[in-house]
Amino acid sequence: MDSTFTDNINLPFGRRVFNDGAITMSDTIPSITINRTSRRRRQEPTSPGRSSLQQPIRRQTWAGLSPSDILARHRPGKTPPLTVLEVLIELFNTQHTALEKTVSHKTRQERAQFLRRFFRNLKEKAGFKTVPDPRNLGQKHLHAMVQVWQQEHLAPATIQTYLSFLRGLAMWLGKHGFVRGPDHYGLGRDEYQRHEYAQRDKGWSVQGIDIDALIAKVGEFDVYVGASLRLIQALGLRRKESVQFRPFESVIPFEETGLPQGKKAADRYVYTKGKGGRVRHIPLDHPARLSAVAIAQGVVSSRDAHMGHPARTLKQNLRRFDYVLEKFGITLRVLKVTGHGLRHEVLIRFFGDQTGEAPPVRGGGPLPPDVDRVARQAVSELAGHARVRASGAYLGQSVVMRRKTPNPLVSEESGSSNHVRKFNG
Repeated sequence: MDSTFTDNINLPFGRRVFNDGAITMSDTIPSITINRTSRRRRQEPTSPGRSSLQQPIRRQTWAGLSPSDILARHRPGKTPPLTVLEVLIELFNTQHTALEKTVSHKTRQERAQFLRRFFRNLKEKAGFKTVPDPRNLGQKHLHAMVQVWQQEHLAPATIQTYLSFLRGLAMWLGKHGFVRGPDHYGLGRDEYQRHEYAQRDKGWSVQGIDIDALIAKVGEFDVYVGASLRLIQALGLRRKESVQFRPFESVIPFEETGLPQGKKAADRYVYTKGKGGRVRHIPLDHPARLSAVAIAQGVVSSRDAHMGHPARTLKQNLRRFDYVLEKFGITLRVLKVTGHGLRHEVLIRFFGDQTGEAPPVRGGGPLPPDVDRVARQAVSELAGHARVRASGAYLGQSVVMRRKTPNPLVSEESGSSNHVRKFNG
């Protein structure tokens, strides 16, 4: 089995895999319970030691040294600024800005790429004669780069992400609060406030697409991608979740879900683990869901296989997924939809099944507040989000939500009151 996928195997809580591959049930209560009032990171310099198995091994030459000791070896003016930046990235880039946890590989890559580009652009675009040492970064540098972003007409979501990455850099240097709010840098609200609620319907049917027929054509070309699309269509999975899905191992009896008996909706459930490590159980309570799982089981070559081609790594399978979708015109440029739009389609329809009314993004009328909230809660749970408000990214803003004064200053990564949170689904 591909080691890339092995790292991403997520078994339901309480299941153990022994050397012979057998799966048995263990106690459902963990032997060690840690009571924490908050997962938020303490606002103080922290050690870059391996606090998680996901963190890379430190250099041997750094053994026993604190971050300040390591940085002291690279004196300002003696060490090239970009070299210092690479040291900071190696020390701290696995850390979440606000919480005591590591960030995904995608976030690490994007944050590192941005920081390298940011310091180069200070000279190339902002007009500074030299690239400053990261430890000497000042407000004048931030003001200058924000002006560059304004001139380039970057999207509000992009600017918010960039400021979040810079807050992370400031945290690494022990300069908490160094990066101010967007308005401090002269950004108007329309330049930095993200739209938390869907402004348009991103589903496939609104573009007149025959969804079943299109997925069937994709499946004729690539059975793996076609089966993954059917899983998205039936279960509302994300792209990566559908590729990593294991049609046999991910289907469990209700008794193994840990859900209360009163919530039982089917005898079998799909177990999946999404963004932020959030586990969700989706009942196989509809013929379309049962059919999608059955098709997936017929595609894979073994009972422990995932939905990607077995000869490819996860990264290669994700690229293949994107290639196949582009080949069939599933892009904004051709059919005016994306693969993620199929997930929107599922969640929009699910809301309609729950309420009998289309959501606001599809022109539905107002609903009683209690009905609207229960349905949005169900949509959030199906989508794998922790908050009811996340449903607005798919459904649009309800009348009840419009009456409330929105808080445009909620951080995406840090959770601090700095900018609006964005839901990527």
